[in-house]
Amino acid sequence: MGIVNVTPDSFSDGGLFVNAENAVNHALELERDGADIIDIGAQSTRPGYKEIGPQEEWVRLEPVLKELRGKTPLPISVDTYFPFVAKRALEAGADIINDVSGALLPEMAEIIKESGAGWVIMHNGAGGINEVGGFFKNAKEKCREYGINPEQLCFDMGIGFGKSYEENLELIANVEKYKQNGFPLLLGVSRKRVIGAASGQPEPEKRIYGNISADTAAVLGGADIIRIHDVKNEIQGVRTAQEIKKWIK
Repeated sequence: MGIVNVTPDSFSDGGLFVNAENAVNHALELERDGADIIDIGAQSTRPGYKEIGPQEEWVRLEPVLKELRGKTPLPISVDTYFPFVAKRALEAGADIINDVSGALLPEMAEIIKESGAGWVIMHNGAGGINEVGGFFKNAKEKCREYGINPEQLCFDMGIGFGKSYEENLELIANVEKYKQNGFPLLLGVSRKRVIGAASGQPEPEKRIYGNISADTAAVLGGADIIRIHDVKNEIQGVRTAQEIKKWIK
């Protein structure tokens, strides 16, 4: 899953792709580099971020999404927790809603159910293996009650969202202990603070090797989708980890 941030304030690439043309060109570059999914976000979720409202988020997203949809066959994911934005994004050609809220809002669930879109549900807040595993189990039950097809769901452990350094590393290292059978799991750790702290690299855009190490650990544990900024370089590590995993007995 290649990342396209159409934000002025994201922690590592804020302002680079605010212009719709630049954002679309970057998405197509990620496709050429080997991305399987394009994830577009218009709201920074870095520590200390200032939230924008759904109207402003959609103003940022709309031109990028509408332009990109006609240029790539790849599934397009939109990173939003606003039902207003999710509905419009799906109408404009998005395939997946990447929802970092962890709220399981009935309104969002109804949009997902009616559209048939994919829904990435993330654990947001402090917690390790037990808390994240419990959240995923509860999310499965809630979605069953909402009448959502289980095949539409993907879970994300929420690395960097309210978790301590130790909790983040525990989750990366122990995927098999909380992953839910039959449900894909997404890892989103690219360039994050935990990688900087573990690797000693203070500059986010230079954390490629630290990212690959975390990706490998998660893939070997069972992670299915890796959300990354640097597809061109990092995909080598992901693909190699996937091949190695086939030989685990």
